[in-house]
Amino acid sequence: MRFLHPLTRLGLAAAVIVGLMPQGVTAQEVTTVNVGVLNTITDIPLILADRKGFFGAEGIKVTFTAFASSSNMVVPLATGQLDVGGGGAGVGLYNAVARKLDIKIVADKASDPKGYGFESLLVRSDLVKSGRYKTPKDLKGMTMSANQPGGVSYIMLVELLRKYGLTPADVNLQNLDFPNHVLALANGKLDATITEEPYATLAASGGQAVSVMTSDQWYPNQEISVLIYGRDFLSKRDLAVRFMRAYLRGVRYYDAGLKNGHIAGANATEICSIINETTEVKTPKLCADMIAMAIDPNGKLNLDGMRIDLAVFHGEGLTQGDVSVNGSVDESFLEAALRQIGPYRPAR
Repeated sequence: MRFLHPLTRLGLAAAVIVGLMPQGVTAQEVTTVNVGVLNTITDIPLILADRKGFFGAEGIKVTFTAFASSSNMVVPLATGQLDVGGGGAGVGLYNAVARKLDIKIVADKASDPKGYGFESLLVRSDLVKSGRYKTPKDLKGMTMSANQPGGVSYIMLVELLRKYGLTPADVNLQNLDFPNHVLALANGKLDATITEEPYATLAASGGQAVSVMTSDQWYPNQEISVLIYGRDFLSKRDLAVRFMRAYLRGVRYYDAGLKNGHIAGANATEICSIINETTEVKTPKLCADMIAMAIDPNGKLNLDGMRIDLAVFHGEGLTQGDVSVNGSVDESFLEAALRQIGPYRPAR
């Protein structure tokens, strides 16, 4: 699997974000774009692009609508009620493409290269203390959760178990959303989980569980969250490219806040303040303590990794019809935007 973006080398300063206003766009020419979000930290590049004025500089006003999952965005995206969405490239998205619904994955929105494993294998503290858990091989027979079967966290679970000679059949798999993992670990309903931030840090800091491994240690560079364009938006090419330009500036502003796996670099205080306002991360300390997600500063997707994930969905019988990664992706908007704003170049 190719290594996409060594974020430990990022040193992007806000000063490089220049030339925002496209030619011909005036204050009177503003187009509203409806964007679906999950109210999680993976939405931050979109929120930053809005708060920092990058969308406004492109003649775009965004309205955000919260959804419980990216699968719930599929119909609104396919019917024109929603222009843009973001979330995991899971079964719901691929099955929509198989049904010939006109939606496309267009850019990276979160991944986990080395040092940025923002999903963790959590094991209940008493099981670690007693010695019942020593290595992932000891997960056999345990009750586990990794969100929903058709999501990318389920792929993480499958890959972890496979690496240690196990399969999902070797554990008692329960389907619980991430916010419920902390309570289920605390009351003994779950023995172990694959849990994303900030819930992984909340469980570990609260003593309910021990983070024994982060996702970059067993499945690095997974394409965890993606940007999606809907049917009508795909046909509005100029607007869709302008949106992508603003989005990439939001991504690069976020990347400037990263250092050593955390939001601890330039812009970190401002980024954490916005995260505190708009997500379940409600304190600056939690923002600083949790492991940060990574986003490719050029928006590039890990297509090889997505093919591995889709093959697992196929193997588990979760996909319906004929669907491929190539048929689900359109990188032309990203490529056009990069030609205009230029590729990311690390600060010297």
